[in-house]
Amino acid sequence: MSEHLGDKLSRLRRLSDLTQEELAEKSGVSVDVVRKLEQKRKGSARLPTLHALASGLGVELTTLLGDPPGVPPTGEADPPQLVAVRRAVHPLMFAPPEEPDAAEVLTASLLRAEIADAWTLYHSAEFLQLLNLLPGILADARLTASQEHHEGQAALGKAFQLAGHLSIRLGKLDLALAALERAMAAAEVSGDPLLVPMICNSLAWAYQRSNRLDDAKSIALYAARAMERDGLISDAPGLRVWGGLTMSAATSYARLDRYDDADGMMRAAEKAAGRLAKMPPAEGDGRLLSVFSKSSVRIERVRLAVQHERPHEALRLAKGMRLSKDTPPSWRTWLLLDVARAHTDVGNAEGAVKALESLRRVAPTWMRHHTLAVAVVSDLWELPSRPPGLRKLAEFLGVVK
Repeated sequence: MSEHLGDKLSRLRRLSDLTQEELAEKSGVSVDVVRKLEQKRKGSARLPTLHALASGLGVELTTLLGDPPGVPPTGEADPPQLVAVRRAVHPLMFAPPEEPDAAEVLTASLLRAEIADAWTLYHSAEFLQLLNLLPGILADARLTASQEHHEGQAALGKAFQLAGHLSIRLGKLDLALAALERAMAAAEVSGDPLLVPMICNSLAWAYQRSNRLDDAKSIALYAARAMERDGLISDAPGLRVWGGLTMSAATSYARLDRYDDADGMMRAAEKAAGRLAKMPPAEGDGRLLSVFSKSSVRIERVRLAVQHERPHEALRLAKGMRLSKDTPPSWRTWLLLDVARAHTDVGNAEGAVKALESLRRVAPTWMRHHTLAVAVVSDLWELPSRPPGLRKLAEFLGVVK
């Protein structure tokens, strides 16, 4: 069972040797909110509040909030699969390079297909499988980059970007930043004008997870404006990358408690997604581009509305949504969880249970390890009248035995 947010907040506060009043003062959050969270009278809080509490505690947001892990946390040393990824990102220093086997040489096009398949695993939350495959992918990419300079470097950049994303999901931000630094170095010599802004978007996400919100906002805006300046948003691939950056910048604004600025940027992104739908599709494998479509923008708008305690707006945005075929499973699961949270906030317990039951069908492992899913079910369990189906969900998540 995932640790309840209130228990986690209380434990971290005591480890920091802070009273509730001192934490409230350091974080700029009312002591009443701190008390309600720790007493489990609130199962969750607005994301800006959680950012402020994390800052007051001197921890990363992920330490407080939790996220669906790629591997179950054990408190032990890194598992062998993760050690192998670390070695692939940080090769052994001062060692002679291995001699390549001619039979193992891949062309850049075959390597890009291999990397695209790996990104599909990532978006399907198949983190353990990807963990096993990634060292080999990085080795293939390094070898190809040494033989096919521009295309090989582009493939290497995407492989390192993938390593960065997986590391973020596993809570290994040090490894993520190292991988993304190498991704940027490869991108800059790849000759692909879209790869650098794509890596910037990944860096913005890593900074968001480190609570460096101003840095995350700045790098996303800088890269988006550079694309506009260089005329890179006139076709579908460029517009997808620009849209991803705009959404990322909006998320940072929202987490800085500037919801109106964030909402304006998301509306601009939604208009751009409408233009994108009328453009000829991108050539090549779209899985190597940013996740950006009318569906992804609307999902993110729902998420931001929920996080800023605007549940009626979130439900209005989600009503009647038709998700495009290229919407990754991970985005679909986020939408269901946010809809469940919004229904809970407006007092519609039956609607919340229905969304959670759908979530359990499509992503049971992801749901079981997610703090917010536990918080929503915990809140519903405290209701005087429990809706049908809630007990099964509560037992599944370990809220009750």
